[in-house]
Amino acid sequence: QDAVGSQTIEFMHENGVSAEYFEVRPDEKSAISLAFLNEQGDASYVFYKQPPHVGKRWRLPEMDADDILLFGSYYAACTGMRPLIMQALECAKKSGSIVYYDLNFRRSHLHELGALMPVIRSNFKESTIVRGSADDFEVMYGLRNAQEIYNRHIRAFCPIFICTAGAEQVTVCTPSGTYSFDVPPVEDVASTVGAGDNFNAGFVCALVWNGVKADELSAMPQTEWASLINTACAFAREACRSTDNYISKEFGLRISNLEG
Repeated sequence: QDAVGSQTIEFMHENGVSAEYFEVRPDEKSAISLAFLNEQGDASYVFYKQPPHVGKRWRLPEMDADDILLFGSYYAACTGMRPLIMQALECAKKSGSIVYYDLNFRRSHLHELGALMPVIRSNFKESTIVRGSADDFEVMYGLRNAQEIYNRHIRAFCPIFICTAGAEQVTVCTPSGTYSFDVPPVEDVASTVGAGDNFNAGFVCALVWNGVKADELSAMPQTEWASLINTACAFAREACRSTDNYISKEFGLRISNLEG
């Protein structure tokens, strides 16, 4: 319940996102992250936050088979948030929702990897799709090859794996095949902050627009994966063109009219 929290809620309302399930806490400060850009628009970060934990009055929305639960980052594995994450995953499983886990494992948490790994594997197991960057898995496993990562660390827990590698390519590993897609170049990069988050948002939008169900993913042909990845990359590309770190309203309207 501070200025940053108020700005966050106001921003979400302006963009048509409900804050109904926010728990505004008067005795805590909102988390702040600072991104410092190099000449290529890539960022290094400094984080200012209190140890994350579940509040006393939290609640979750109900889910059904047409819903998509997207969760990830350190908050999905740390001890403080675990009760909320476990309940959300249980609700999603009962409803048959698609569960999309973005690992987003930062080098700053490498010293906790041993303690976090059982929880990360549990998140893999409860997910329909695991998404991570080659940088994530290089930190965790010393690997960057998507097929090797899938075979050794993902496949036993989750059937669908999406591996991004910045501006290089996106690889999708499924029980029925592995597909690689080139990432369209971005000539006018202002900032890469939020590229992964916008990729996730675009992918989820594409799932909704294409009417994809959880039981269809494992056998989905390459052409349909190409459509999903193309939309995800379009969101990420748009976000990289400004320092706002999210897509513009104009882009959102344009692509939703084309795809929706």
